[in-house]
Amino acid sequence: MAFPPWERKLVAAERQTAVSTNKAHGRIETRTLTRSTALRDYVDWPDMAQAYKLVRERTLRGKTTTETVYGITSLPPDRADAKTLLRLVRQHWGIENRVFYVRDVTFGEDHCRVRTGSGPMILSTLRNLALNLLNRHAVQNKAAALRRHAAHPYEALALIQCKDDF
Repeated sequence: MAFPPWERKLVAAERQTAVSTNKAHGRIETRTLTRSTALRDYVDWPDMAQAYKLVRERTLRGKTTTETVYGITSLPPDRADAKTLLRLVRQHWGIENRVFYVRDVTFGEDHCRVRTGSGPMILSTLRNLALNLLNRHAVQNKAAALRRHAAHPYEALALIQCKDDF
C-alpha cells in the first residue's frame, strides 16, 4: 500500500520488518517478521507494547510451504526492534524444541498410555525431575544415562542424594 509522503515517516516509525534466511537439513527457510506499535491503543491487553506478524516460508525439494503466526510482546520498540524480536522468537522455539525433543524421544512421553486422573501430571513431574537431575549433573547423553541408571539404580539414587549447592 502506498502512503502519501507526509505519512511515510509515521508508518516507518510505527512498523518495521526484518528478514532472515537459513539453509539447513536440505531446506531453505525464510522468516519475515513485521512488528507494529499501532495496535497497543486498540487492544485491551495489559502491558502490550508491540504486535508482530511472522511469516515462515520453507522450501524442501522444490515445494514451498508458508506459515503465518501472530504474536504480542510487552517489549517496547526501543528495547526490541524487528530484528531483535525475530531473534528472540527463533531462540524461544529452539529452547522449546530441545526440551520437548528430549521429553518426547528419550522419555517416550507421547507414547505414554496414561490419560486419566492425576497420572499424566505425576508422570510428567517425574520426567521433569529426572531431566533436571541429569541437567544438574551436566549429562550430555540423556538416553545413555537412562539406560545406565536402569541397570544400576543405586547410581540413580546417588543423583538425588547429591548435596551440591544450586
